[in-house]
Amino acid sequence: MAKEKTVYFCSNCGYESIKWVGKCPMCNQWNTFIENKIVEQKSSNSFSDSQKQKQNLPKLIEEISTSQEERINMHDEELNRVLGGGLVSGSLVLLGGEPGIGKSTLVLQTVLQINDKKILYVSGEESAKQLKLRAERLNKSSTNCYIVCETSLERIFSHIKNVIPDLIVIDSIQTIATEKVDSSPGSLSQVRECSVDLLRLAKESHIPIILIGHINKEGSIAGPKVLEHIVDTVLQFEGDQQHLYRILRSIKNRFGSTSEIGIYEMRQDGLRQVSNPSELLLSQEHVGMSGVAIAAAIEGVRPFLIETQALVSSAVYGTPQRSATGFDTRRMNMLLAVLEKRVGFKLAQKDVFLNIAGGIKVSDPAIDLAVISAILSSNMDVAIDNSICVAGEVGLSGEIRPVNRIEQRIKEADKLGFKRFILPKFNLQGIDTKNLNIELNPVRKVEEAFRFLFG
Repeated sequence: MAKEKTVYFCSNCGYESIKWVGKCPMCNQWNTFIENKIVEQKSSNSFSDSQKQKQNLPKLIEEISTSQEERINMHDEELNRVLGGGLVSGSLVLLGGEPGIGKSTLVLQTVLQINDKKILYVSGEESAKQLKLRAERLNKSSTNCYIVCETSLERIFSHIKNVIPDLIVIDSIQTIATEKVDSSPGSLSQVRECSVDLLRLAKESHIPIILIGHINKEGSIAGPKVLEHIVDTVLQFEGDQQHLYRILRSIKNRFGSTSEIGIYEMRQDGLRQVSNPSELLLSQEHVGMSGVAIAAAIEGVRPFLIETQALVSSAVYGTPQRSATGFDTRRMNMLLAVLEKRVGFKLAQKDVFLNIAGGIKVSDPAIDLAVISAILSSNMDVAIDNSICVAGEVGLSGEIRPVNRIEQRIKEADKLGFKRFILPKFNLQGIDTKNLNIELNPVRKVEEAFRFLFG
């Protein structure tokens, strides 16, 4: 019998202790330690244990090669952009998202398009027949994609030795278990040990691995926090199942920027890339209706125009309601305070509801001006001209602060046929307006913007 030992792991940061402690000394969180029984390993299951290990000698920093990483084209412009130009060889990528959001669909339809690489798709949740039916629904087929349904890490390594793939997909990491750890799949110790072994495999064999992870009730990726520290890239697949659009965000990326996003549209035959989100996020149904303002936002390096919708009504109960979808509620409350204190509009006894159209979450401060414009438009029941687009950050003193990449925002509005663009006056410096067909209206204060909008 192998000797058992008990180890306590912090569920927040992954800190390991031989005894239970109330407060984690690493992350200072209380009551986060979970007991795990670990069986001492008799033989290692590493993929490269049967191969001769290369001696790793220290090198001077001048001797280290800085050649660009080899990247695999995923044949998906949105995914390539979020990854930083493609999937780097030997990288470990973690893709997380809510149940049913489309994680497996995104990965399966992507790998089926890669015909020049050998793919090994390891499924621990679905049968081979289910994956085949999904591939038929997606109208995708490939002669280089191998499917295996397995949950044992040791047998997965055996399949990898036999197939020798160019890309590995693990669906999902919470269903994989190793014999080194005497606990159920999905536990902290199992997720930790399996991810470490897969990382070693990726770095030693230069085979990229995509891990699909679950989301817990707090909205973060399930398992120890150390899982996100182990992997090279963490992607978050967001969206509401009731809406058509899905957002792919990069939370962590060692080979690219974390400010990029990819936008997809969910259809019956899979996920479709949205190359121009502005045309889909704007509708003409709001013409003549109050409470709608068009904002020029930027996510990553991509500009797009989006509808900001607001509804202001008299409070039915004693305490007015404040609700925002796709926008920070605390920031909305701050903007309402600016409207009341600096501009003189009394909204303290009114319900305010704010919605970013399309189910998209926007954190760009440049939509502040659109938010207060939509709120004021609904309060006065006066519609904003549908040929006007706005961009600007609102300060606590009511000033319109400058925003970044204003030229990209103006060109996007000009391309979609808008006639007027309201922007911070400081941003007007250095803008070439010769080739633009849009009128620029610079403003310094919130009151000036309201004069342009409402006369």
